[in-house]
Amino acid sequence: MGAHLQPLALRLLALTFPLVAKGFSDETLEKAAKSEGYCSRILRAQGTRREGYNEFSLRVEGDPEFYKPGNSYRVTLSAATPAYFRGFTLIALKEGKEGDKEDDHAGSFQIIDEEETQFMSNCPVAVTESTPRRRTRIQVFWTAPPAGTGCVILKASIVQKRIIYFQDEGSLTKRICEQDSASEGVTDRPILDCCACGTAKYRLTFYGNWSEKTHPKDFPRRTNHWSAIIGSSHSKNYILWEYGGYASEGVKQVAELGSPVKMEEEIRQQSDEVLTVIKAKAQWPAWQPLNVRAAPSAEFSVDRHRHLMSFLTMLGPSPDWNVGLSAEDLCTKDCGWVQKVVQDLIPWDAGTDSGISYESPNKPTVPQEKIRPLTSLDHPQSPFYDPEGGSIKLVARVVIERIARKGEQCNIVPDNIDDIVADLAPEEKEEDDTPETCIYSNWSPWSACSSSTCEKGKRMRQRMLKAQLDLSVPCPDTQDFQPCMGPGCSDEDGSTCMMSDWITWSPCSVSCGMGTRSRERYVKQFPEDGSMCKVPTEETEKCIVNEECSPSSCLVTEWGEWDECSASCGTGMKRRHRMIKMTPADGSMCKAETTEAEKCMMPECHTIPCLLSPWSEWSDCSVTCGKGMRTRQRMLKSAAELGDCNEELEQAEKCMLPECPIDCELTEWSQWSECNTSCGKGHMIRTRMIKIEPQFGGTACPETVQRTKCRVRKCLRGPGMEKRRWKEAREKRRSEQAKKNIDSEQYPVCRLKPWTAWTECSTLCGGGIQERYMMVKKRSKSTQFTSCKDKKELRACNVHPC
Repeated sequence: MGAHLQPLALRLLALTFPLVAKGFSDETLEKAAKSEGYCSRILRAQGTRREGYNEFSLRVEGDPEFYKPGNSYRVTLSAATPAYFRGFTLIALKEGKEGDKEDDHAGSFQIIDEEETQFMSNCPVAVTESTPRRRTRIQVFWTAPPAGTGCVILKASIVQKRIIYFQDEGSLTKRICEQDSASEGVTDRPILDCCACGTAKYRLTFYGNWSEKTHPKDFPRRTNHWSAIIGSSHSKNYILWEYGGYASEGVKQVAELGSPVKMEEEIRQQSDEVLTVIKAKAQWPAWQPLNVRAAPSAEFSVDRHRHLMSFLTMLGPSPDWNVGLSAEDLCTKDCGWVQKVVQDLIPWDAGTDSGISYESPNKPTVPQEKIRPLTSLDHPQSPFYDPEGGSIKLVARVVIERIARKGEQCNIVPDNIDDIVADLAPEEKEEDDTPETCIYSNWSPWSACSSSTCEKGKRMRQRMLKAQLDLSVPCPDTQDFQPCMGPGCSDEDGSTCMMSDWITWSPCSVSCGMGTRSRERYVKQFPEDGSMCKVPTEETEKCIVNEECSPSSCLVTEWGEWDECSASCGTGMKRRHRMIKMTPADGSMCKAETTEAEKCMMPECHTIPCLLSPWSEWSDCSVTCGKGMRTRQRMLKSAAELGDCNEELEQAEKCMLPECPIDCELTEWSQWSECNTSCGKGHMIRTRMIKIEPQFGGTACPETVQRTKCRVRKCLRGPGMEKRRWKEAREKRRSEQAKKNIDSEQYPVCRLKPWTAWTECSTLCGGGIQERYMMVKKRSKSTQFTSCKDKKELRACNVHPC
């Protein structure tokens, strides 16, 4: 990869790493040089650091203290305005590990947006930026390691203006430990309570980006839609849904059927933990330009006890695929309310249906599985499949923006004073004249008024005396009474009930014929005088399904919205669709129409739209093994000169075949060794090394050692002959020594230093060279002695493939 394409964090680390003056110690350099992995160099890099800075933060969704092995968590690295960062590095280490070895790293990251993030080429377990540019936040998924790993440290480094920030403690480091088996199944909830004051009002706007253009593979043209949005603002004691948890019955009905009725019922049952129910209409079809149809939105409120927000909506048709947010915290750590949240969304699987494509038949998942994000490697027939394991294209974006604040705010940040709404009637503080020596429990809630009419009655509350520290000081009564009247009778209208809107009608109780259906609402705010609400919370009415029904009748949904007109000008057709909810009881085919068409008139045509043939089948992969490309074409049916046709006529996509075979590759033969005997018959050998091991069915490696015979002079036999041979050898050595002595007098001996140690290998892999030297210790001045020179030897090293 060229230097201009390398991630910025990597290039800046490479620039600063060799320079001690840039903040690196000699010890750091020495350790990094000994390490074979680049990951450890990143970890040991210590750039400029400012005490107490908090422009940047690393956050795990939901701020959990514990992780569940195998669960996925959304990790966000962000910069507070006006700060920004150009590059970053994100890693996950087992606690106490240095990162030198692959086993030191914990869990695995999954890319959400490949235009923003990618895996680091020299450290594949780390995530870095795809392109160096100004940014304020990035997001990835982190899948927790298996059980027994222990605590994990998530760490981030930030590159800004050629300065590297790497914080070992504080806002760029997150410690999260493994959940004990004893507490398995307990929801990870935010550990910090909200300290904000008053209430805040928000608007949620949902932008779907799931269409045939963005997700062309097997896109369902006829019935694509987003189901009604359902959610709530709630406390940390109630979780609608979460990654790694199991879908409730309400979540299951949204995920599989797009029905929010059961989900809203579950939310209502948690009335003490819920402040607002969030609802928005379904969208048929799934995508239309904003100038044709406004994005669905809903308003909701939060307070210090119910400061989390969750919602979900079904991707339809699908087995059980959804998008949404889980326990998004709108309270800041400095006791304020978040101004704006923008989240890009990918689909997740509810774990209740085992379908693999948009229109797979129902196949319940038994036993039920945990909620998890979909990936591009789930199944080759999945519409999101990518053989290279890339990130799933985003299908939606949600924007949550604060539109008002109410009540006394304990931390007003002057970012938008206009959104503050003053309280018109602040609460009066109750005077408490209870002696300090009397220890009571809290007051119980007020009872219902004894009168249900406009005649005056009484209501009561109670408390319990837990201790009387001074018997000489009397303690007040443990019961308290107040006058009250029936609902709607108070002069100040203090008995008025604030009710929610009616929830949509339930399905008819029968699949055909006469039945009943019901709808409900709930109390959003009880009367200030403590009386009970007498307003009805449920309505029932008759309903008819297929008036002339029989065992062959089937149950269908309501008609969806009309599709766009098939013609951009002149006369065309538009269609609408509905789905079959229940097939006939007698097993016959459903005769109800699921598609309805009618003519539509557009402005008069001035040009003839282009007519295209259907797409051809995909071609064969361009390679016989490994990664390649395949294409498909379609033809222009109408004459090009009759209209303006800009539609593409050819498409290409990646394809993956089995890996290509890699043959064995060897070095050259070494020189033959000396004969292994000093006389008689013997042998000598030569060797060669394996440079590349065979893979994927490649040619196997041939022999790496060869042996051949050698013959030295005949060996002398008998003891007498042996003694004579020793004597001759001794005399020969003496004569040679004498000759050397004479030569040394005439020509001084060339004296050499011992061989030096071998140098380090010139490369880490792929075949390098080592050298060693023998230097002249004392060189002769005689011009006749010219063979006294420095010696040098070479040998191969690190021949294993990279």
